[in-house]
Amino acid sequence: MLVSSRDLFSACYGKYGIAAVNVWDMEQIHGLFKAAQRAGAPFIVQTTPAARSYAGPEMLIAMISAAARIYPKAVFAIHLDHGNEEHAFESIESGAYTSVMIDASHESFERNVSITKNVVDLAHARDIVVEAELGVLSGVEDDLFVEGKHVRYTRPAEVEEFVKQSACDSLAVAVGTSHGAYKFSGGSGLQFNILKEIQEKLPGFPLVLHGGSAVNKEEIQRINAAGGQLGMDANGVSGDQLVKAIEHGVCKINIATDARLIWTRVNREFFKYSPALFDPIVPGISYMEAFEEFMLEKFDLLKAAGKAKQIHSIS
Repeated sequence: MLVSSRDLFSACYGKYGIAAVNVWDMEQIHGLFKAAQRAGAPFIVQTTPAARSYAGPEMLIAMISAAARIYPKAVFAIHLDHGNEEHAFESIESGAYTSVMIDASHESFERNVSITKNVVDLAHARDIVVEAELGVLSGVEDDLFVEGKHVRYTRPAEVEEFVKQSACDSLAVAVGTSHGAYKFSGGSGLQFNILKEIQEKLPGFPLVLHGGSAVNKEEIQRINAAGGQLGMDANGVSGDQLVKAIEHGVCKINIATDARLIWTRVNREFFKYSPALFDPIVPGISYMEAFEEFMLEKFDLLKAAGKAKQIHSIS
């Protein structure tokens, strides 16, 4: 069942988190929807501009729509992740998305407000929810690259005015995470002092954590054992940190890197340990199963399992 993220955030605030998962292929979409239906957990399925360029917007939406029919008990929203104005306007006009993110975080405060407000005006006229970002995350994801020297934590003193002027519906905050496999430098972790101040300025307002993947060390070890060359100093957000972040107003946790690591591990092991095989269906099935199990564990961690029925009652 397709729903608005407004309903998801209203139900989950301070109680559990909504996994927002970037997708790019059929196998991943199958694994995600199957896990959500099994767990009875609401979720957000996300497409990035890079994924839309790779698969085509129509193909991605068609696969998501097919999954909704195959797994009719799945409760989800469809979201555009990290869009600029062009991406956001295209997604709004398509009528396929229930929410869009406009990322003008690299602009000045005033310019960020102006760009966000333009998207909000068009989106709200069509009952589409808008996520904005204040502060800048480092790291690499799809075609997004931000060097560490450009990182800027969200300033709690600015959030109230930003939300008021832009009229956005949720806010992605920079509190220590990064995109990609290298979430933290120096073991600093999430900056809960900043997150606490933001929540105090915006009580009850849904916050978003980008770069929410765990970056499982075992996955990296297996990838490297099968020929990969990932650094063992890669690290992500621990389960304890995610649970604590939810208590501080984070409703939406973005997941992308973990999905890529699982895909890489499955395919590297296939080619290394089954060199006589060449049927892509074999690793495809393995990836679907592995991603399904990963998402089941993630829904449990975020305390979202069994909560889909709440959204049914709201909708």
